[in-house]
Amino acid sequence: QVQLVESGGGQVQPGGSLTLSCAPAEYTADWYAIAWFRQAPRKEREGVSSIRNGDGSTYYADSVKGRFTISRDSAGTAYLQMRSLKPDDSAVYYCAADFDPFGTWYAESPLDFDHWGQGTQVTVSA
Repeated sequence: QVQLVESGGGQVQPGGSLTLSCAPAEYTADWYAIAWFRQAPRKEREGVSSIRNGDGSTYYADSVKGRFTISRDSAGTAYLQMRSLKPDDSAVYYCAADFDPFGTWYAESPLDFDHWGQGTQVTVSA
């Protein structure tokens, strides 16, 4: 298991913005894909967005397209910029990484990712 270090999250009013970051504690630039999943109370964990390290390809769930932006920097840290936040975006957000270059990089199934962060709470409320 590779430890993933997450930061960001918090409470914001509807329409506000937050940025999450995620970086492996080791093998920092060797990841193949990083994804964010989220889980609200009494709901299943759902994919939000992912990025492939090699070419920077990105994936977004329909629910966040146009509002969230995923990116990475040269040091191997991935970022999820969240804008126009809605109460429905409230959840624990988990960062996940895959180091298999032949793996699936889309954030569709948690089973496709082997390494997980501890999660960070995002709350959108007035």
